[in-house]
Amino acid sequence: MGKPSGFLEIGRETARRRPVDERLHDYLEVYQPFPAEKLRAQGARCMDCGIPFCHQGCPLGNLIPDWNDLVYRDHWQAAIERLHATNNFPEFTGKLCPAPCEASCVLGINEDPVAIKQIEASIIDRAWDEGWVRPEPAQVKTGKKVAVVGSGPAGLACAQQLARAGHDVVVFERAPNPGGLLRYGIPDFKMEKRHLDRRLDQLHQEGVEFRCNANIGVNIAADDLIAQFDAICLCAGATMARDLPIPGRELGGIHLAMDYLTLQNRIVAGEHVNGHAISARDQHVIILGGGDTGADCLGTAHRQGARSIHQFEIVPRPPDHRAESNPWPQWSNVFRTSSAHEEGGIREYSISTVRFIGNAGRVTGLETVLVQMVNEEGRTRFVPVPGTEKTYPADLVLLALGFTGPERGKMIEQFGVELDAQGNVKSDADRRTSVTRVFTAGDMARGQSLIVWAIAEGRHAAASIDRYLMGSSDLPRPLDHGAIQRPFA
Repeated sequence: MGKPSGFLEIGRETARRRPVDERLHDYLEVYQPFPAEKLRAQGARCMDCGIPFCHQGCPLGNLIPDWNDLVYRDHWQAAIERLHATNNFPEFTGKLCPAPCEASCVLGINEDPVAIKQIEASIIDRAWDEGWVRPEPAQVKTGKKVAVVGSGPAGLACAQQLARAGHDVVVFERAPNPGGLLRYGIPDFKMEKRHLDRRLDQLHQEGVEFRCNANIGVNIAADDLIAQFDAICLCAGATMARDLPIPGRELGGIHLAMDYLTLQNRIVAGEHVNGHAISARDQHVIILGGGDTGADCLGTAHRQGARSIHQFEIVPRPPDHRAESNPWPQWSNVFRTSSAHEEGGIREYSISTVRFIGNAGRVTGLETVLVQMVNEEGRTRFVPVPGTEKTYPADLVLLALGFTGPERGKMIEQFGVELDAQGNVKSDADRRTSVTRVFTAGDMARGQSLIVWAIAEGRHAAASIDRYLMGSSDLPRPLDHGAIQRPFA
């Protein structure tokens, strides 16, 4: 604890966002650099609690008080060593994780919590600038071969851990380039792809091989992987989008959010999309869903020049402060404003879409009704409020309603892995599936969740695979001592 009175003297501060009228004309990251001296002051706010509850908020078990103190003391290289001890990709979590660690910060009981996410992102940015992030290839090879299916955060974490343990790792990705939703789902204004590309280069130099346009079950048989590899880890994510099967769904102009975001990310990357782009320019846009994906659609539609944007959420508006029923250190269900919301648009709460209306095969509007959320015998349902019916004009509707689990396609069929009651790939505590030598990790195993959980799952699965192949393993298993709370589980 570098400054015992820091939390009493210093207020919370994080990086400022670039002016709205500037950032709406590009897809660059919205945040401005944060000065090192201000960051040291933020590190001084850490209380070095007797029981650091930030640990229980972080599935990775990040050594948060350690690197907060090291930043305050200006020991940056030691800080990145502590950070990398538990997290393969702190730039991903530092930019994309909603920071359940901050919701668990002891200071957050009655003050603004420590700016953990800002400190994390700044440590790794400094480490890259100083050249402290280098490839760490294994000194001794085991001769064992492992296939990792999927190159999102779970797959990349699993692959890197296994490669550093000395195994020959091949990552199979069905898209043209590796990265999964980090590349194709996350807009550049949240994380520029240069952060991903330099990590991929590091993995390549550590011996990880990437094979893209490799759709397991379609152009590569699952049996081929079983025959060629000593172990396989399925990390293909929970990419089955939740649809809205109401009257009018067949109309043109209604798209799944990920289809919309993927196409725009490909355009930003300079890829050719064969005229299939979905544009919000001069359109009345309605986004159904108030989560992170909906906010990504909102920011993208702003940059494309939408005429108007409404974002609908079926649940009530969250309170500005914690409710008594949502005490610390639980995830704080409070009203939040992302950079995309700051840029404009209207958020509507407690509203449900009854049907889509259209003309000549294209959507022209939505019929809606306000709803009241009621709990009956432990089940939530939404009851329409009579007399609140309303029609909204819409030229483009984006469905950002979350995901229901992994795709039930050829890959799952050919591997023959058992699914659980929720439709996820069933696995035990070691992330072993019902099929010998086949493991799983990330959203494919736990359902739609957070990037920090995906990395933790990948690291955990890697340790289990290493132990399966070698009889023992020195790789960490974060989920053995993981977070007590499970936000967005």
